[in-house]
Amino acid sequence: MFPDSHIRPAVTRRDVLARAAHGFGALALASLLPARLAAADRNNPLAAKPQQLPGKAKSIIFLFMVGGPSQIDTFDPKPALEKYNGQPLPASYGTVVSQFTKGDTPLLRSPWTFKKYGQCGREVSTLFPHIAECVDDMCFVRSFYTDSTVHAPAMYQVNTGRILMGYPSMGSWITYGLGSESENLPAYVVMPQPEGTPEGGTPCWGAGFLPAVYQGTVFRSGSSPILNLRPPEGVTPGRQRRTLDFLQRMNAMDTLDSDTEMAARISSYELAFRMQSHAPEAVDLSKETEATRKLYGLDQKRTNEFGTRCLLARRLVERGVRFIQLYSGGGPVSMQWDAHKDLVGNHEKMCGMTDLPVAGLLKDLKQRGLLDSTLVIWGAEFGRLPMSQGGDGRDHNPHGFTMWFAGGGVKPGAVIGETDEMGLRGVGARYSMRDFHATILQTMGLDQNRLWFLHNGRNEKLTDFGGTVIKEMLA
Repeated sequence: MFPDSHIRPAVTRRDVLARAAHGFGALALASLLPARLAAADRNNPLAAKPQQLPGKAKSIIFLFMVGGPSQIDTFDPKPALEKYNGQPLPASYGTVVSQFTKGDTPLLRSPWTFKKYGQCGREVSTLFPHIAECVDDMCFVRSFYTDSTVHAPAMYQVNTGRILMGYPSMGSWITYGLGSESENLPAYVVMPQPEGTPEGGTPCWGAGFLPAVYQGTVFRSGSSPILNLRPPEGVTPGRQRRTLDFLQRMNAMDTLDSDTEMAARISSYELAFRMQSHAPEAVDLSKETEATRKLYGLDQKRTNEFGTRCLLARRLVERGVRFIQLYSGGGPVSMQWDAHKDLVGNHEKMCGMTDLPVAGLLKDLKQRGLLDSTLVIWGAEFGRLPMSQGGDGRDHNPHGFTMWFAGGGVKPGAVIGETDEMGLRGVGARYSMRDFHATILQTMGLDQNRLWFLHNGRNEKLTDFGGTVIKEMLA
């Protein structure tokens, strides 16, 4: 309408739309509002997109254990620690890098015993009696590593592939690549520990340089998990609908080009409007049976909170949410898996809060026929050292630790990779976070080399210069 670029009206169409949208903005979730959006989709940037590769998983539930559980006390038994308990680590192991210790403290045996479970005969610590019942559906990878001994950088690497903040999270990349199967709920949901966020904070689920519409939407504990969902007093659904229709008509008036940024912003308002009707039902657990509530531990004080979030995750998967991340641990150190001291007290508390709910989630997904299409991931930013810290704790160990997977096309009952006799470092095939991400993308039907975004003149990818798919994981 104004072909001379240096001639601009005093009030532009964008100004009118922005001011009109401002009155409606209180109705939309802040985490759903993009700052600047690329023209990936003219109408809805979260519209479902086809897979690039054959993939069995349609959604992901990532159970993140903040602080770093000890692999040698949970899923990677080391009998040698019993034999050499109290002795120094042999000199042949070389220099040990950690955050607070130098590898010169005595070796510490596991306070717990291990037992074989399932037809596959996988060994699990007595810390996890309920998860142990599910080993025939689980795939263990025991030789992952990260590149930092510090919590936040290691968390960034697990979540975004880099040790620096500011890069898109895995959930953002996946929703960017596949969109959402739900028109009424966010594509990417994050449920932190009520006591606080992990050290890495919001960059762990941020969109980085991707359009902000792909960042995680935080669901909080309590009866109203989604903030700012209810409209202001006196604003009726009819009035909201007329406001949105007006914005759509105004945006369609430009006959020279389509304002994709504004179209995507309006799409976010539309989603927030639909969520007012559909989200309350999605987070309402009152209609769940007593048997289901008991399966997740909602009837027990210790497991009620994490069990509630696990049950919400199953309900969101049923309703088409693409990526869900649950954090166990956050805020004060006393509410994390960061067992620098009192390993027994720390891990028994954290395992006690999560063991039954996680097992309940796996069993519930399976009995509902959802496990085949849902990839469940359990992991953290690193593990713990085999040496003691302060006599009864363990320092950070990024050199070799365990994550496990279930459903979503992974090989059930498998164990892949190993650590050395003491559980210090991975030996043989070691797997980086690039390998981790490449494999996750493959299960979701995404090609790591075709999922990219042009940023500062470079085609950026989740796996940076590339990872190796862990083929042994795939069924």
